[in-house]
Amino acid sequence: MANFFEDNPSLLFQLDHPLMQRIVELKENHFSGENREAYAPQDYADALENYRQVLGIVGEICGDVLAANAERVDAEGPTVVDGRVHYHPGTQQNHDALAQAGLYGMSLPREFGGLNFPMVPYVMAAELVSRADGGFANIWGLQDCAETINEFASDEQRRQYLPLANQGKTFAMGLTEPDAGSDLQAVMLKAHYDEKRGTWLLNGVKRFITNGDADVSLVMARSEEGTTDARGISLFLYDNKKTDCVRVRRIEHKMGIIGSPTCELVFKDAPAELVGERKLGLIKYVMSLMNGARLGVAAQSVGIAEAATREAEKYANEREQFGKLIKNIPAVREMLVMMRAKTDAIRALLYETTRYVDIYKSLLHIQRERTLTKEERNELKEYTRLAEMFTPLAKLFGSEFCNQVTYDAVQVHGGTGYMRDFPVERLYRDARITNIYEGTSQLQVVAAIRSVMTGQLTQRLTFFAQQVKGEAFAAEAKLLAALTEELTQSIEQVQKAENPNYIDFHARRLVEIGGFIAIAYLLILDSERCTCEKNCFEQSARRFVRYAEVQVRERVMLINSITLEAYLADYDVETPEA
Repeated sequence: MANFFEDNPSLLFQLDHPLMQRIVELKENHFSGENREAYAPQDYADALENYRQVLGIVGEICGDVLAANAERVDAEGPTVVDGRVHYHPGTQQNHDALAQAGLYGMSLPREFGGLNFPMVPYVMAAELVSRADGGFANIWGLQDCAETINEFASDEQRRQYLPLANQGKTFAMGLTEPDAGSDLQAVMLKAHYDEKRGTWLLNGVKRFITNGDADVSLVMARSEEGTTDARGISLFLYDNKKTDCVRVRRIEHKMGIIGSPTCELVFKDAPAELVGERKLGLIKYVMSLMNGARLGVAAQSVGIAEAATREAEKYANEREQFGKLIKNIPAVREMLVMMRAKTDAIRALLYETTRYVDIYKSLLHIQRERTLTKEERNELKEYTRLAEMFTPLAKLFGSEFCNQVTYDAVQVHGGTGYMRDFPVERLYRDARITNIYEGTSQLQVVAAIRSVMTGQLTQRLTFFAQQVKGEAFAAEAKLLAALTEELTQSIEQVQKAENPNYIDFHARRLVEIGGFIAIAYLLILDSERCTCEKNCFEQSARRFVRYAEVQVRERVMLINSITLEAYLADYDVETPEA
């Protein structure tokens, strides 16, 4: 029997991070309260053991059920019958196995049937599910909608809808439309309040909706007549099983993540409930939902990359060419070691980001119950800033490295990797969507560039540098300090031009420079913290620092060579019509 949690010591290592104690204390309200649930943990050690046991169950289901179904689900996919989605039998078996184990709603409060877990173990579960089947990870991950309901809906809505997660009901978020993809403020699905029926009614079309025929949907719609921007958009709850007012026009035929039904939906007088306040749908609620979704895609990327790396390592240990195992061919060996380094890198970034999110979300929930102390308000401000800074980095690097790793995994397999005889062909197709949906890589740069240009990311890099204590990585730390100085100089050079388009032009290079340095520091810190006999992260840390140096220097060179004058001459022009 396979267990995807127990066979990966990196996960337990991240679960034991020193910051977890603070995270658990906040989540469990310092283990106090007169009416605490009988199954609530008694202390930090008890909580950590709970997480380990539950993740062990997730890992077992992923290894024995989800992974076993993945190829069949990918080959056959879901269907539409009479305007309704029917999951592939393997997908339904996956869902039932996780639901019957009580694993949906892991992060929700216990009063609503959840386990009250922090985000870290929940995101680990998402990584495990993604390693087993990247397509099914989308169905699993859409329980993030319940998190948004918990955060912004009324008490009555929370009581009504949150227990559905633990009961195995499915969720979807209806955002995009035929003319509103990345530009969500262009949403035109109409919401109007029917005085006679005493309810909001939704009319219009949604497209590219993951798991669109779910039991419960969060739907973004235009509630204010005559508006065309974000201020006219509100967020609504639609219970798909109570009415028959939304039909699935079709399931999209996709390159990858086949098991996840991506739907075009037609709303016709669909009764819905307003979430929170009018006009804040996109500005506040959906932006929070998207941040959670981006963390989910980062976890999905790590899981797919882990699966691809393992498949490549396994094949290279079995395949012989030129009288030797291909793992001993230098060109192949280089690919293998960099695949492992990149996978370790994006995992380190993922869980660092998730820890930031955990603290600020817990403090937000505590703020509902009582006034925060001055220290807690400062902590909330700090970790909100860090979460906003690192979430787009986690999504950007996670998805880009995932694509690179799966590409190399196919290459290691050679011609057989291009065939459906090996899982890497599916993994390669599944990976491609990760740097497109929930905000393309280009949009992650837009989200991240402010923290780079204001120097906030540089301040965090300085903090990381101060945490490196040992002499083992003294040379690497010195190099990273020099690269950080080059980042500072590059920022100043771009800012000096005082041209917004020029800043946008170099934005990705600046964001990636900061990201490469941050990841290198995180791997070094993981290596210093690791106490196992064979340091699991030392090789990845050293390899990644060398890789980061090359990547940073290349981007710095381009910034230096493409000056404002060169940009205006060669790039800041309209393409002539053919």
